Amino acid sequence: MQRIVDLSTDGLHVAVHRGFLTVSSDREERGRVALDDIGAVVAHAHGLTWSNTVFTRLAERAVPVVLCARNHAPVACIWPLAGNHLQGARLNAQVDASRPMAKRVWRDIVVAKIRMQGSVLASVGADAGAFDLMARKVRSGDPDNVEAQAARRYWQALMGPDFRRDRDGEGPNALLNYGYTVLRACVSRGICAAGLHPTIGLHHSNRGNAFALADDLMEPYRPVIDRAVYNLIQDGTSDVTTDAKRALAALSSLDLPTPAGMSPLHVHAARLAQQLAGLFCGEGNRPHLPEPLDPLAWSGLARTGQAVS
Repeated sequence: MQRIVDLSTDGLHVAVHRGFLTVSSDREERGRVALDDIGAVVAHAHGLTWSNTVFTRLAERAVPVVLCARNHAPVACIWPLAGNHLQGARLNAQVDASRPMAKRVWRDIVVAKIRMQGSVLASVGADAGAFDLMARKVRSGDPDNVEAQAARRYWQALMGPDFRRDRDGEGPNALLNYGYTVLRACVSRGICAAGLHPTIGLHHSNRGNAFALADDLMEPYRPVIDRAVYNLIQDGTSDVTTDAKRALAALSSLDLPTPAGMSPLHVHAARLAQQLAGLFCGEGNRPHLPEPLDPLAWSGLARTGQAVS
C-alpha cells in the first residue's frame, strides 16, 4: 500500500537512511517510512530542512514532493525528469495528440465526474435526478460547460445554500484543499510513471498551472474527497486536524469498483494514466474511469476507524 507522507510539524529535518525516509527533530529521529512504500510527500510545515538525497531517491521512484501554502493548496511540485523508459516517445505523442481525441476523453471525464457527484448527492438524501440528465447532455469537449452547471447545483445541494467553493477559505474549503492536494499528488505519480507530463493537459491549459493533466485526470475522483469532507463535518471536524489529514490521506488506498473488480484509488489512477498514454500512442480504446460507490461505502469515508496511517 502506498502511503502519503504529510510533513506538518515545523522545524523537521528530512533525510534518507538505508532505504528509509527519516524525519528528525533536535537530532532525534521521530519516524521513518520505507521509500518503496511512499506514494507522495506533502509538505505544509515551516522551517523544514532536507537532504538533497531525499529528492534524488524519491525522483528515482517517481514520487512527487508537493509544497503547500497555508491554505493547504499546492504551490509547487518537485517532479522527476525521467520516470519511464518510454518517456521520450510518450511525451512527443502527448504533445502531438489530436484535439478531437483530447475532447472525447475530456467528455468522458466530465460524464464520470457528474455521475459520481450525483451518486454522492443521492447518498446524502439530496435530489440527484438532474445529474444523470446532465451527464447525458455532455458533448465532446463539453462546449456547453455542463461541468460548471453541475458544480453550481452540486455544492449547494451537498454543503448548503450558503456554501461557496473558495481555495483561500477556511473550514470545509481548507479540508477540501488538503484532500485535493493528496489526490493531485496521487494522480501526478501515476502520470509520471506512465511517462507523461502533468503540465500538458487535455482541458486545463492555464500557463501557470504545472498540474494541468493531473487536474484533468483527478476530476472524476474529486467527489470521493467531497463526500469524505462532508462526513468529517457531520462528525464535528471543521478544521484540518491531524486526524482529518490522516483520514483524507487514507483515501489514496480506497477500493473503487472497476470492470475488472475492486482496485485501490492510487492503482486506478495509475492505470488511467497508462491507458491515456496508450491512447496518445494510438493504442487502446477509452480509458476506464471511476464508477460510483455504493451508499454504504460513501457513508463510511473518513469515518472514525476508517483511516489508516
